[in-house]
Amino acid sequence: MKFHVAVLLLLCAFVIAEAASKHRPNHKKASLSQKKHLVEIEEKIERLLAEEEALEEELNEENEEYEDDVAEEEDEEDMEEEDQREEEEEDEVQAAYDEDDEGPLIDLCLEKYCGAGRECVVNLQGEAECQCMQECDFEPDDRRRVCSNHNETWNSDCQLHRMRCLCVEEAETCTKEKYAHVHIDYYGSCQEMPECTEDEMKDFPRRMREWLFNIMRDMADRHALSDYYMKLEEEAENDDTKKWTNAVIWKFCELDGHPRDRAVSRHELFPLRAPLYTLEHCIAPFLDSCDADDDHVITLKEWGKCLNLSDEKLEHIEEFCEDLHDD
Repeated sequence: MKFHVAVLLLLCAFVIAEAASKHRPNHKKASLSQKKHLVEIEEKIERLLAEEEALEEELNEENEEYEDDVAEEEDEEDMEEEDQREEEEEDEVQAAYDEDDEGPLIDLCLEKYCGAGRECVVNLQGEAECQCMQECDFEPDDRRRVCSNHNETWNSDCQLHRMRCLCVEEAETCTKEKYAHVHIDYYGSCQEMPECTEDEMKDFPRRMREWLFNIMRDMADRHALSDYYMKLEEEAENDDTKKWTNAVIWKFCELDGHPRDRAVSRHELFPLRAPLYTLEHCIAPFLDSCDADDDHVITLKEWGKCLNLSDEKLEHIEEFCEDLHDD
């Protein structure tokens, strides 16, 4: 604004000076000093106009910076509001499993069972759910390695089970589809195992029954069986016709963990298979043969038939597990 006024004043001065020179009788003989004065006025006007243009550009830049600052402040306010909403949601979840305002927190995952390779988490709705483990600790000890049914060595059982979970859930981080059915064959790095001969395979059910009965009797001597299975062990001791049947039923029911569904999965066979594989190389093909329909689980009838129990013993065998018997 000040520049506009200055320019106008100079223009007025220039006009007045020009008019005055024209009304003088000898205006054509104006002195050189007057002409020089007019030139100086013109130069000042040009400088003022140039300065005004520069000032306008500077003001425009400042306005743009101001508008950017305002937009950035608005974005920061939006982010703060979003963070505040998330904190409020988390507080609501926290409050959902508080026993009371002063009492201890309720662990919603305390009674939530998640299979191998999964972990329990509390979601934003305050519900406990099982998800594939985010990561596994690196195991530097070679003794923690495991060999899979694909004859591949894994750094730990956690990594193998986590990968299986990811493949079952069809996650992008699943490296191979076949890992949806991966399971542990035995502890330690994979090694070349001798083949199980036909004669060894044929005799294996008998040796397996003997071994199961001896384990059951040893646990009974240590009072490590429930009252129900203690009774089955006593019957097996006193009645040879129940010796193999009761031992076979006890072991199957013990393996049938989570869920109790009258079927043993490949994972549930792990406590039986893994420790014995390097000592009993026939156990792997034997257990595979028990899964007659190849559905990756072994039913109690398949288990009994695989261990050569008679059809008469198999007829009502599914009623013998303790939890099913109590129902």
